[in-house]
Amino acid sequence: MKLKRYYSIILAISLVGAGCKKNTSESPKNVEVPSEVQLELGDPVETSAPNTTYKPAFVGQTRVGSLKTKTKYQFKILTSQLISPWGISQLPNGKFLVNEKAGNMRLVSEDGSISTAIVGLPSVNSSGQGGLLGLLVDPSFGSNRMVYWAFSENASGGTTTAIAKGRLSDDEKVMENVQVIYRANSAHTSSLHFGARIVMDANRNLLICFGERSSMSTRVLAQNVSSSWGKIIRITTDGAAAPGNPVFGGAGALPELYTIGHRNPQGLAVHPENGDIWLSEFGPRGGDEINFIESGKNYGWPVITYGIEYGGQPIGGAIQQKDGMEQPVYYWDPVISPSGMTFYKGSNVPEWKNNLFVCALSGTHIARLHIHNRKVLGEERLLSSEGQRFRDIAQGLDGALYAVTDAGRLYKIDKE
Repeated sequence: MKLKRYYSIILAISLVGAGCKKNTSESPKNVEVPSEVQLELGDPVETSAPNTTYKPAFVGQTRVGSLKTKTKYQFKILTSQLISPWGISQLPNGKFLVNEKAGNMRLVSEDGSISTAIVGLPSVNSSGQGGLLGLLVDPSFGSNRMVYWAFSENASGGTTTAIAKGRLSDDEKVMENVQVIYRANSAHTSSLHFGARIVMDANRNLLICFGERSSMSTRVLAQNVSSSWGKIIRITTDGAAAPGNPVFGGAGALPELYTIGHRNPQGLAVHPENGDIWLSEFGPRGGDEINFIESGKNYGWPVITYGIEYGGQPIGGAIQQKDGMEQPVYYWDPVISPSGMTFYKGSNVPEWKNNLFVCALSGTHIARLHIHNRKVLGEERLLSSEGQRFRDIAQGLDGALYAVTDAGRLYKIDKE
């Protein structure tokens, strides 16, 4: 039975279970939910048993109550002819720029028609989880026609993740004046955990998330400030370390580092009203995370985690909390494999305003998270009936949501 719960009361509880420590990044006692925020919630959407007996650090960190959209909405497939799309971003003329994992960038019209591949892009290594990855159309595209993208490439010693920029030609067929503006500073033979999404902050700096390449020898680099792996970096559009970046202690600390301690981040989103940066991050077996990103913070991997090894063994010291390391705002166990995400800033479905929409790969749905004061209050799973691995999602100029799947589909999701 659904219950109305007023979270201004419930979220005042700061501990779950005997002996749980406070969340070191944001104590629930400081969360204030206005009385007018009233959500009708049901039982949690996740009903499967978790992989661990680990306890959350605070109420609402996992398995919050379920939401159900009351506004009538619909979804339709605009095309199913894309080939493993990975990133999507819209141009001012309404066309969608789409990265395909194998290395092609294409335009998709609002009627679903697909262009030939845009020429001029650097070669990619698309083995494993690599390929043509995150994509950003410059907010000033109307005047500069600039595009930024991430890709994995061959390098001495294996592969690495690179960031490029280029100008889309007036006829939309060529990427002109392409420059690689940043490369992760080491290579590895692993074909996993490359990252990488790209967003732009209010000062026109680029924030990009990098994975730690997955192997036991590289995962520790997420805590190493002389390595790009397992980090969010913040650079200018020319690739230099952005002014005002935090200063990390330690030998050889990279000036482009913004945060450290990430595992396999595949989603970055900027809140449309306050500019907050949010990250989605794959856990191992359990422990997928949604993180609120703050400059200079350490997000813990592989020291703390709510997951275990794929074989069932504990990770490190099997701890979930440690001083100086941030707690996820929300986590999933079992995993949903969160990838691209976006905040809804439209008005077509009013109850979705400022909600976070997260693509789920293994979960085969789009997760809608109602967030208030940097706390997740409710969760809904959309398009579960489609059985698709949702890879990336974007807000369209028309106020609708557009999502791509590994199977090559482009969905439009909007009010009826």
